[in-house]
Amino acid sequence: MHHHSRGLYSVTERTGMLFGADYNPEQWPEGSWPEDIRLMQRAGINMVTLGVFSWARLQPSEDRWDFGWLDRILALLHEGGISVCLATPTASPPPWLGHRHPDTLPTDAAGTRQWYGSRNQFSPSSAVYRQAAEQVTSALAVRYGRHPAVVMWHVGNELGQVSHDDETAGSFRNWLLRRYGSLEGLNTAWGTTFWSQAYSQWEEILPPRTAPYLHNPTHVLDFKRFSSGLLLELYTAERDIIRQHSPEVPVTTNLMGFFRGADYFGFADETDLIGNDWYTDPARPGTWEMGALTHDLCRGLARGEPWLLMESAPSAVNWRPHNSAKEPGAMMVDSLSAVARGADGVCFFQFRQSSFGAERFHSAVVPLAGEDTRVFHEASALGARLQELRLLTGEATPSRIAVLFDWDSWWAAESPDGPSDRLGVLDQLQAYYRPLLRRGLSVEVVHPGAPLDRFDLVLVPSLFLLREHHADALADWVHLGGTAVVGPFTGVADDRGHLREGRFPSVLAALVGVTGEEWRPLAVPVALDIVDPDHTGGARPGAPSPAPFEASVWSEDLRLHSPTASTIATFATGSLAGKPAAVRNSHGAGAAWYVGCDAPAALLSHIVGTAVAEAGLASPVVGELPDDVELATRAGYHFLLNHGPETRVVHLTEHSVDLLSGEPHGTRLALRPYDALVLKSGADHTKNESGTP
Repeated sequence: MHHHSRGLYSVTERTGMLFGADYNPEQWPEGSWPEDIRLMQRAGINMVTLGVFSWARLQPSEDRWDFGWLDRILALLHEGGISVCLATPTASPPPWLGHRHPDTLPTDAAGTRQWYGSRNQFSPSSAVYRQAAEQVTSALAVRYGRHPAVVMWHVGNELGQVSHDDETAGSFRNWLLRRYGSLEGLNTAWGTTFWSQAYSQWEEILPPRTAPYLHNPTHVLDFKRFSSGLLLELYTAERDIIRQHSPEVPVTTNLMGFFRGADYFGFADETDLIGNDWYTDPARPGTWEMGALTHDLCRGLARGEPWLLMESAPSAVNWRPHNSAKEPGAMMVDSLSAVARGADGVCFFQFRQSSFGAERFHSAVVPLAGEDTRVFHEASALGARLQELRLLTGEATPSRIAVLFDWDSWWAAESPDGPSDRLGVLDQLQAYYRPLLRRGLSVEVVHPGAPLDRFDLVLVPSLFLLREHHADALADWVHLGGTAVVGPFTGVADDRGHLREGRFPSVLAALVGVTGEEWRPLAVPVALDIVDPDHTGGARPGAPSPAPFEASVWSEDLRLHSPTASTIATFATGSLAGKPAAVRNSHGAGAAWYVGCDAPAALLSHIVGTAVAEAGLASPVVGELPDDVELATRAGYHFLLNHGPETRVVHLTEHSVDLLSGEPHGTRLALRPYDALVLKSGADHTKNESGTP
């Protein structure tokens, strides 16, 4: 059952855009709380997340409880007009649990126990841990389930724990028995005739603990699936307790974007709203591009409905080896990128900077230096800006473009026994996404099993593991008129991670019109030629090319498979010279491209650009956006964001008016460094006029 739109809307119709922060009042003397609330009000903060790490404060020992402090801070916040997202504190058990019940502690793959003294020190399979977690959840839900300040519940924190202990081994065996039904079924699925791995009784099966050499890939894949399922069980167990006592209040947990440890498509079906944590890396140029893709994953998880940015950093973080601060203005631009892509709120970790503990160097809305600081002033400006944008809350932002992504396939593709560790799944995703970013087009990242009927263009950058019925559904969708672009090393393996026999990409061969016989990771780069006579893309003789026109790490030995297929690019040097590197195939009323190499930016821009045009999608940009500039559209408003330190000139197809200042703009705009404009497009429908009016 889907509560996404209702979940967040039940909050934002009261508050407008959410502007929030994690707040840890237990780290500060109670006398300072009124001052905190004054600063929240001054910054425009209308919701704080409480209690994420408060277990030892709420339950100081196994049989002692202390809710007085939480009663008092909730009352103060409510009186100050600040809503609360109340967390269950189950991400960090108190020391007494690990001390009295060491079996609740996790063990790593080598069998070493991981101790308390940090956080996350629990095994998701531990029955004793689960009982304790459900007890504290129940105590909170009974006491605060109908508290007027509590507008949202937050289960745990960044669920990602894995353990390899004996109790986990028992749970894993039960999971495998349900999945395969018999040892014979398991032995077949895992291919245990290889390396004498056949299991003769269930008790022999363990989590993939440290072994002398490569693990069985299907064993590892199944353990990842099982571990992800365990985390979802922890979430739903706590959610169900909360719903009993707090039926009107939405429940969620904070996801971590493209986090390898849990399949978030499963989580999306169980949460009342999609909440995500995203931290840009100010030291990495282009970090905002991964941010945009992550926000578009949230859009896909929420099926186009609004979602919530639950954690981001006001400036520097503390957990990289070298923590650069955000440039002045970057906080606004980073935050509006999320809003433009469907977020109905922006929250920071955290409200007040800690002076002790492992996150004391993490930036906060209120730095140690206090309110007369750049960071606090910028946060207050953002709080005001978000309320100016409250007209967008509740507005869905569906896209006509889908990117297919699957955690199963990601886990299976990046196996240590694979042909290369240089064809990373996320690298491929970003490479195929970038030509859309450059054209101001957003996507929804969706599961290969999602219905495709509301999309015009589907990108499949990297689906090593592809189930046959998902491949068939994609082919049927193209046949009816859809446009698809498929990247290398896709459709190679079945659901068990077994490689398909015959020429690849077997289950997609009819769709893409090309087949291959060998994957050839490159020792040295090879040159490419675009052979499409109508369009020379990045390979125009004499035209400046931003990078060499070549494949760097990956090639595939391909041949045309269908009379409707035509070669778009060939390998120009090396042993594959003259053979296809990229192919377009007409399939029914639609078309599909297949790319058999790690395509350079110019080739991908050509292919994706052609596919966008064939799919009938219009870009709001003339040509391509300059470096550092993001354009994302929500409910008819173009967010134009400069993520860099230089002024950039942008050419749009239409005139517009600035939503906030009312200032009119022509089709040519100069964006100052870290500028953030929100434009209502088409104020005057003169197209393609150069220069300002």
